[in-house]
Amino acid sequence: MVRILFFGAICIGLLVAALCLAGCAGTKPENLGARNGKLAPCPDRPNCVSSQATDPGQYIDPLACSGDPGETITEIDRVVSGMPGCKTIIKNDNYLHAQCSSRVFGFVDDLEFLVDSSNNMVHVRSAARVGYYDFKVNRNRLEQIRSQLSGKRD
Repeated sequence: MVRILFFGAICIGLLVAALCLAGCAGTKPENLGARNGKLAPCPDRPNCVSSQATDPGQYIDPLACSGDPGETITEIDRVVSGMPGCKTIIKNDNYLHAQCSSRVFGFVDDLEFLVDSSNNMVHVRSAARVGYYDFKVNRNRLEQIRSQLSGKRD
């Protein structure tokens, strides 16, 4: 009898956990996109990095850019689309928005790139939709993209 109750409690616990985790994707923030040459500011949480952030903990260097903005975005799209769980949502000549989902829980991060041709750079922003800490997942993802793009240009 105790064994049956224990098994039932485990099943109920797993069901509750699954229902709670079903909302891990979060809703798409309304402030995504480029406005006046700027990406949305990072929220006041350590699960976001941006090349336009003023907070040193959230700052990450922009990507180098030379040549045609459309070709730059196409190359970034190729790298991002090749990453597990990432898919492009919006792509135009100077902007790209992708969503990256974690394998286990399906946490969604929004990844943005904005070409700044006048300064030969691509501004970047990567932010988790839910939670507080991201264990540097967003920073590491952008550094991985930087590394893959640098390897292509060498």
